[in-house]
Amino acid sequence: MNLSSLRLPRELFTTRRHLLVIVVGLALAALSVFYTWRVSVDMKHEDELAIEKLRQDERNAVEMWEDVLRNTNIGGQVIYNPELLNKMAEHTNVPLIIADERLNVWVTNLPEEIVGDSQRLKQEIMAMSQSNKPISVSYGIVHRTTLTIYYGTTDYETLVSSAHRNALVFFPYVQLIIIIIFAIFAYIAFSSTKQNEQNRVWVGLAKETAHQLGTPTSSLLGWIEYLRGQPVDQMAVEEMSKDLAHLMKIVDRFSKIGSETQLVPMNINEVVGDTVIYFRRRIPRNVTLNYNGLAMAPISVSANPALFEWVIENLMKNSLDALQGQGVIDVSIGESGNEVFVEVSDTGKGIPKSNWTTIFEPGFTTKTRGWGLGLSLSRRIIEDYHHGRIAVVRSELGKGTTIRVTLKRGESDE
Repeated sequence: MNLSSLRLPRELFTTRRHLLVIVVGLALAALSVFYTWRVSVDMKHEDELAIEKLRQDERNAVEMWEDVLRNTNIGGQVIYNPELLNKMAEHTNVPLIIADERLNVWVTNLPEEIVGDSQRLKQEIMAMSQSNKPISVSYGIVHRTTLTIYYGTTDYETLVSSAHRNALVFFPYVQLIIIIIFAIFAYIAFSSTKQNEQNRVWVGLAKETAHQLGTPTSSLLGWIEYLRGQPVDQMAVEEMSKDLAHLMKIVDRFSKIGSETQLVPMNINEVVGDTVIYFRRRIPRNVTLNYNGLAMAPISVSANPALFEWVIENLMKNSLDALQGQGVIDVSIGESGNEVFVEVSDTGKGIPKSNWTTIFEPGFTTKTRGWGLGLSLSRRIIEDYHHGRIAVVRSELGKGTTIRVTLKRGESDE
């Protein structure tokens, strides 16, 4: 079956899914904006009605005081009942002062600190006179007495709308947060979809590569067995056999990509040592490869031998490339508490500190020919499969680099 015939429907499905998410996001944003506008219109109408009602209540209260004063005017004299009038003033929400011509206060509901301060009282009366026209009630025929009602205006607009306005002030921020959260989730969804598609492609490619290599490796195995019975240099045949065994390991590694990784207890000295021994016969003569693990007591870790060897090979290949045919590679094993580490050091060209983390990203390479996947794959094997760490611990331009792989110690040392 032609794979290109399957690609277009999948791409169309992915594109439609992305468009659906975008349309849903725009619809949510539009609904949110419409809801805010609708709420603001309703609140404004409700505020206007409430303010008008309160102002009418205010006018009614002032007119009530005028009626009270006129009804207490009997025969030209004022029947003054301070207890009653002050009791009424306490239940009046309108700021109120009733005073005579000399500004002697008869009734008020203002605080005592204002009434007791003549200067503040005059200022308050002047402010009330400017906001509302005072109402005067005259008494007496011969000796006329005039009481004046001064009253202020409550800021009903602020009083009524404050809660609504606070809601409207904060609501756009809530909208913005919702939109940002949606954008983040959309970005994560798109990224994960793209990453999953790329992972499926690479897993499929790896498994197909392992499958395709299966036939020639089996054929080569038969030819090597044939050469063992022929009058040829058996040392060369033995080295060919080792290379074939290594090739079969590579095939096995590719077949494991995308599958569940099984971790087993292993002697890390031996696994690293086998890789070092294999490389020693295949590196340039002017390159020295040292290893300290064979002289140490066995150290046990839980790992997948095939994948872990792959990491060590990648690190040594990068060191060989950095040496450019001449120098020293040191492979060492060490312990620190509950951790075991393997360090691969070289005397090569070194890595700028700005690239210490970048070299583990897919596609990063300083070679003219290379895909930049070796160290990226190594990091994934160590961190995702083995739950360990891999990092550059030392590097200096012109002097070399040290990369360390850290794993948890196994249950027991062999």
